Amino acid sequence: MKHSILKLATGLAAVAIAVQGQSAEETKIFAALAMTKAQESSPIPTDSGVFLYDREADDWIRTGPVIQMISSITTDPADPERIFLACGNGIVRSLDGGETWKMTSGWRESDFTKIAIDPQDGRNIYASSIWGVSVSYDGGESWKPANRGLAEKFSRTVVVDERNPKRVLLGTADGVYQSIDRAHTWKRVRSTPRSVILRMARSEANLDLWIVGTEGEGVYLSRNDGKTWSQTAPALANNNIYAVAVDPFDASRMAAGGWGTGVWVSNDGGETWKARGEGLPSQNVTSMVFDPQKKGRLWVSTFEEGTVHSDNLGRNWNEGGLMGAYVYDLGVIGVE
Repeated sequence: MKHSILKLATGLAAVAIAVQGQSAEETKIFAALAMTKAQESSPIPTDSGVFLYDREADDWIRTGPVIQMISSITTDPADPERIFLACGNGIVRSLDGGETWKMTSGWRESDFTKIAIDPQDGRNIYASSIWGVSVSYDGGESWKPANRGLAEKFSRTVVVDERNPKRVLLGTADGVYQSIDRAHTWKRVRSTPRSVILRMARSEANLDLWIVGTEGEGVYLSRNDGKTWSQTAPALANNNIYAVAVDPFDASRMAAGGWGTGVWVSNDGGETWKARGEGLPSQNVTSMVFDPQKKGRLWVSTFEEGTVHSDNLGRNWNEGGLMGAYVYDLGVIGVE
């Protein structure tokens, strides 16, 4: 079997990123994970890495290079043949749709969590890690640190503003930071909580709407394109929120979840929230994403108890596979 991410299946699922400027027909769902519950003793981690969901077969297919830890996968919005993996040992790139792979980062760079690519100029690439931000201005050929202005370097998530690609938002251990000069300098957004930002997502239906999950302070929303933030979902106010998502077809529909919380959903833009954890195989939620090819479908991963999906905002859940996995991220990538 060829390890091609983009040419394997007609419906995929793995790491969380919003695909900018592409229709639902040009996107697939993906998943980066480790099979922790059923891990076999082996020098080669054959049951960890990136898995893709084949919609026709209703099954997950492992693909890509064999690497111990892959936290995220990203494709260039302008050229989906260019694929980047955020890995524990560095950044891995493919220029041919996943046929071949190459490590492009140096030995000093490690523990990457997320990668974001400028939708207008694929030479500009930003990678978050536990050591801060690394940036490439030459398409991933070389990388350098870009931490000027950060009070805390630990970063879990990074997003490029598709309306203004000079602007980059970063989730750190000190809240949300913003750069308006392609990561040359950073400045903290004052109204965000001074805690670890675990997830960040932007609504594709309303680009002014952002949502973040935090460590110990629940869920925060911005309704003015990240300028100010306010806490929402009072029942989750003291929880670690590892998963957030907004329906790409309807900005009023969103979901959040974390350790011990199950899934909570809102159908009115975050004004009110309802618990929808009944029927989940575990109340420990690690990631989630709305399906761009199945309107209204929400995918959720639970710690070591598999993925599930719902077509009615969690009133009912259906088994989704990957039993035993710790899914670092569920998300969407672009394809040719």
